[in-house]
Amino acid sequence: MGFSISAATYILIFTLLSSTVSWAASSSVHENFLQCLSLNSNSSTPITKVIYTPQNSSYSSVLDFSIQNLRFTTSSTPEPQVIVTPLDVSHIQAAVICSKKYGLQIRARSGGHDYEGLSYVSEVPFIIVDLVELRSINVDVGDGSAWVEAGATLGEVYYNIANKTATYGFPAGTCPTVGVGGHLSGGGYGTLLRKYGLAADNIIDAYIVDSDGRLLNRESMGEDLFWAIRGGGGASFGIITSWKIKLVPVPSTVTVFSVTRTLEQDGEKILLKWQQVADKLHEDIFIRVILQAVNGSQGDRTVSSTYESLFLGNTSRLLSLMNESFPELGLAADDCSEISWIESVLYFAGFSGQPLDVLLNRSQSSKNYFKNKSDFLKEPIPETTLQGIWSLFYQVENATGMMIISPYGGRMNEIPETETPFPHRKGSLYSIQYIVFWLEEGEEVSKRHIEWARKLYKYMAPYVSKFPRAAYLNYRDLDLGRNKNGNTSYAQASIWGIKYYKMNFNRLVQVKTKVDPSNFFWNEQSIPISSWWKN
Repeated sequence: MGFSISAATYILIFTLLSSTVSWAASSSVHENFLQCLSLNSNSSTPITKVIYTPQNSSYSSVLDFSIQNLRFTTSSTPEPQVIVTPLDVSHIQAAVICSKKYGLQIRARSGGHDYEGLSYVSEVPFIIVDLVELRSINVDVGDGSAWVEAGATLGEVYYNIANKTATYGFPAGTCPTVGVGGHLSGGGYGTLLRKYGLAADNIIDAYIVDSDGRLLNRESMGEDLFWAIRGGGGASFGIITSWKIKLVPVPSTVTVFSVTRTLEQDGEKILLKWQQVADKLHEDIFIRVILQAVNGSQGDRTVSSTYESLFLGNTSRLLSLMNESFPELGLAADDCSEISWIESVLYFAGFSGQPLDVLLNRSQSSKNYFKNKSDFLKEPIPETTLQGIWSLFYQVENATGMMIISPYGGRMNEIPETETPFPHRKGSLYSIQYIVFWLEEGEEVSKRHIEWARKLYKYMAPYVSKFPRAAYLNYRDLDLGRNKNGNTSYAQASIWGIKYYKMNFNRLVQVKTKVDPSNFFWNEQSIPISSWWKN
C-alpha cells in the first residue's frame, strides 16, 4: 500500500524537493512547511529555534553527531530536508502533522545506532526528528520504576538509576551510547538477559505520537499497539516519546570476568563444551563468547575465544558453579572481580575504573565503518564447522571480523514467544551477531568487507535456525529484504518479517493496518499494511 496523498501531489512534492534547487531554497514549500510547524506547536519555545536546514551553519554537526556508522557519511548518502530537535512533545506532533501534510517521510532518531542507518537516511524526501534533547529520566525507587524519555541513552539510564539506588538495575544492552527509543522497541538485551529477559519484557507504559499527531499512553493506545511497540520496532507505528520501565533487583556484589583462550590453548575444545552448557547454567550466570582472528605468539594467525561473564553473586559461589558445570574453562579466583552492578556496566562498556559520569557521554570514542548480521542457534555448532569459521576469519584483511555468541535459557525460556513481538524464546540456545568493521574509506573497500560478512553468513546456513532462518530486529540487516519506495507489499515484507518476528508478524500487520492505515510511518523494513486486515 502507498501513502494516502494523491499520486499527483506526491509527484509535485518530489519534483520540488529533488530539483537542483534545494528544498530549503524552494521558498513557497519551505515557508509553508515552517508555518505549518509553528501553527501546530504549542510549546513555550518556538519550534523555529529547533529547526535546522542545509542553510543553517549547525546543520551538518547536528546531522553527523548521532551517525554511528561511517558507511552513511559519504557524499552520496541522502540527507534530510529538515532536522527538528524537539524540546517537548508538541514539537514532535507538529513535525508529524506537517510532514504528513506535505508528503515528507519522517525518520525518528534516538541514539543513531540503527545498523542500516534507517533512523537518519531515506531515499525519498524526508525530515529527521532527532530526540537528542528529550532525555529526562525520573527514577522512582519506591515504585521500582522509571520514566525515561526516548532520546536518553542506556548510559544515562544506568547512571540515573545508580544515583538513586544500589539495589536496582535494568536489563538492557552493554553499549552506553545506544538510545532507548529504538533499543527497547526492538527488544533490547544485555548481561541480565537470562535473569530478567529483554528490556522490552520490562516495560510498564509508554507514550507515542501516532500518525494523526495524537499523544497516546498505554491506556489510550490500547493493548494491541502497546504489545507491538515492545519488540516490533516503534518506527512502524509512530514516534515513541517516553517509556516507563520496571527496574529489577540486583545484589550489592556481582562478579565479572573476561578470560581468553586461543586455539593453541584448547580453545576449540573449550568452546564446544561452552555450547553444551551456557544456556543451561544457573540463570544468575551470563557468559557470552567473542570469536575473532588474532596474531599468535609465534606471529602466525590464530583464533581467540573471549568469555565475558556477569554473575549475580560473589566469586566463591561462581567458582563452585563453574567447577561443577564448566571446569574446562579453568576459571580461577584471580580471573574474577567482585564489584557493584553499576561498576559491571562500566566493565562491559570498556570503562573499568573510570568515573560514573563517563556514562553520560553520548558520543563514542571512535567510529568505524561496519556491517552486521544475525542468527539464532537451535543446536551447537559442530566441530568441523568451527574449523571452517576459523578459515573464514583468516581471510579478513585490514578489518576486524568477529562473532559474538550470547546464551539464552533461564528467564528467556519462561516467556511465551507471543508475549511480545520478539519471538526468539524457548528453543533458541544462542544468538549470534556477525560483525565486520574497518577504518579505510572507499566504496570498493566497503563492498569487499560486506561481502566477507555475507560469505560467513552463507557458510553458517546449515547450522542455524531454519524455517525461518531467524534474525534480530536490533541487528538490522537489509540483506534480508526491503520495502520498495512508496509501496509496502505484504508478500515482500513477510520475507524478512517472518525472520524477525516469526508468526507474530501477522499480528503486527494487523496492528499497523489499524493504527496507521495510510502507511505514513514507512521505512525500508517497516511493517506493511494489508487490505485483508482492512476488510
